[in-house]
Amino acid sequence: MRENNSMEQNTFQSRRSFIFTPGNRPELFNKALKSGADIVCVELEDGVAPHNKSEAREKMLELFENPHPLDGIERVVRVNCLRTSEGIADLEAILRTNCQVPSIMMPKVKGPEEVHGLAETLKESGLRTEIQAIIETNEGLEAAYEIAQATDRLTALLFGAVDLAAELRCSNNWESLLYARSRTVHAGATSGIDVIDVPWLDLEDMEGMRQEAESSNSLGFTGKGAIHPKQISTLNEVFTPSIEEVNYAKKVIKAFKEANTGVVVVDGKLIEQPVLLSMQRILALSEKTNNKKIA
Repeated sequence: MRENNSMEQNTFQSRRSFIFTPGNRPELFNKALKSGADIVCVELEDGVAPHNKSEAREKMLELFENPHPLDGIERVVRVNCLRTSEGIADLEAILRTNCQVPSIMMPKVKGPEEVHGLAETLKESGLRTEIQAIIETNEGLEAAYEIAQATDRLTALLFGAVDLAAELRCSNNWESLLYARSRTVHAGATSGIDVIDVPWLDLEDMEGMRQEAESSNSLGFTGKGAIHPKQISTLNEVFTPSIEEVNYAKKVIKAFKEANTGVVVVDGKLIEQPVLLSMQRILALSEKTNNKKIA
């Protein structure tokens, strides 16, 4: 179980954007690292054909044989569903090597016991590997709150719209999946972990992507996936606090510090103590991304 449910936990890690790179194409890994994405995910699941799974697994391990620089880019491996033979093979490969995979992304999670079980296995193996979980099944959506509480190793929930829409028998659009998105955001917020929205799949509609990213940001998502490097600069821009937001956050924080009370008035508006945490997050995220190029 998660020991600390404070929203301060994991809040200040930049996860504005992520991009997949296929495990069986290691030559694309360095290109992905230069894309500007906050997260680079080595793909072993849907993006790898069944006959390439074994090759992808072995080449993924080679990518993590040596320590990676502390460059602010989060490196993640999306394994196959751990209820399948391929997923078990992925995990066994990671456990039997000396390489340190920084984080494992779990697809098609149905309940907290899966996440907790992986965390215990990693602990028993002496690995510090973190976990991210994708909410993309009916069962997973229903158990989103419990999944988010499953372990302190869990750093983020990801929303998987394509698979979930298929299970729900609904259209894969914003209106049809608004409840599911909201439920996922609420689960992550309760545990103080990041929540990342599904990639935008239409490379020709960049304005549509921007609009959906802005809606995701307003709803409470901390980032959104990309399927191509050309999408990343827009995503980073949308999920990076604006100058106006940063300046307002500074004013609110200063007001609380000077007043030393639970309520202050800023620009004629009454601000209560819970807003302070949001303002602190804006400043921390701004500082963390200030030295990064928006790509």
